[in-house]
Amino acid sequence: MLLEKRKMADDYSFEGCDLFNGSWVYDNKSRPLYREKECSFMADDYACQEFGRKDSEYQFWRWQPHGCDLPRFNGTALLEKLRDKRAVFVGDSLGKNHWISLLCLIDSWIPEPSHKVAEWHGSLITFRASEFNASIDFYWEPLLVESNCDDPVHHRVHDRIMKIESIERHAKQWIDADMLIFDSYTWWLEPNMTLLWGSFENPNRTSIESGRVRRYEMALKTWSNWLDTHLNRTKTKMFFISLSPDHKEGGDWGKPMGENCFNETEPIMEQGYWGKGTDTDLMRTAQSIVQDLEKKGLEIELLNITQLSQYRKDGHPSIYKRHWVPPTESELANPIPYSDCTHWCLPGVPDVWNEILYTYIRYKL
Repeated sequence: MLLEKRKMADDYSFEGCDLFNGSWVYDNKSRPLYREKECSFMADDYACQEFGRKDSEYQFWRWQPHGCDLPRFNGTALLEKLRDKRAVFVGDSLGKNHWISLLCLIDSWIPEPSHKVAEWHGSLITFRASEFNASIDFYWEPLLVESNCDDPVHHRVHDRIMKIESIERHAKQWIDADMLIFDSYTWWLEPNMTLLWGSFENPNRTSIESGRVRRYEMALKTWSNWLDTHLNRTKTKMFFISLSPDHKEGGDWGKPMGENCFNETEPIMEQGYWGKGTDTDLMRTAQSIVQDLEKKGLEIELLNITQLSQYRKDGHPSIYKRHWVPPTESELANPIPYSDCTHWCLPGVPDVWNEILYTYIRYKL
C-alpha cells in the first residue's frame, strides 16, 4: 500500500483546464483525504467533530473542475518538490486554516512521528519534515503591514491601527523562503480602521481614517513594493489566495434574514452563486496588484478559490469549535449569533485549496 501511495505520475496537463470553474460532487469513496482524529496537527478551531458536530457529510464533497480532473494528492511528490526548501504561509487565521489542512494532508505520508515536528516561535510556527529537509511554516501577519493586531494570541482589538508603510519587521521573517503563500482579506472588512505614519508610541504620530478599498490598496502596495525591492526573483515562487467567503447572511441563499451557516449540511447547488457579503472591489484590487507584480518579473500566481468556496455554506464550524470565551446561557439558547461562518471545518474546503496549490507546485514549478 505504501509503495502504491508513493508512485508518482508526471503526465498531468493544465491545457484546456480551469481548475476554479466547476461543481461539488458527493464522493464517499475517495473522501475525506484524512480523518480529523488521525491528523497529528489538527487545531481546535477546525476540529468540528471533536467539538460536537454530528453530521459528517461536509467531509465527502470533491471539487470537480469542468473539463478536467484535479490530480490525486501525493504527499511524497509534494515533499520531493519541497526537498531542501522552505515554504511559508503568511496571513491570518484563514491562512492558518489553509496551512493546517496541508499538514493534515501530508501527515500520513510521513509515518515516523519523529520525522515531522511543528514548533512555535512567536508569530512563526515552523513545521519540519526532516526526511526531506523541508520546512512548511505559518507566519501570523493578518494585515500584511505592521499593526496593533500582530500578537498571534492577543490580537482581538476593537480599534485596529496599522502602520500602512511598515512591513520590514514582518517581512524579514519570510523573505528568504523558496515559496510564499499569502492571504489577506477578512481583517480588512472592519468598517473603521486607522492608518498610522510613525510609531505606535510616538505622541506626534500622524493618523487618518480611510475607506476599506483605499487602505487595502495602500497596504498591498507596501507589500508589493517590498517584494519588488527585496525578493530573490530566481529563487522565490509566490501564490496569493483570493478571498475566502463567509456565509453569515442566510438570506443570500433563501433562508430567513438573520440566519446563517448554523445547521447547514449541504452545499449551494446553484451554479454561479455569489454571496452579497463578498467584496468584489477588494478582489479586483488584489488582482490588480498581483498583475503589477507579474509585469515587474516576479513569479506569482493568484489562486481564485472564492467561487468554489462560495457554494460551501455547509463547511463552517458554526458552534462546533473551541470557544476561548465560553458562551453565555443566552448564547447557548440562541447559537446563531455566535456561530463561526468564516473559518472551515477540517477535513473540508481548504483541502481543495491545497489540492489546487499542490497541482501548481507539482506540475507548473
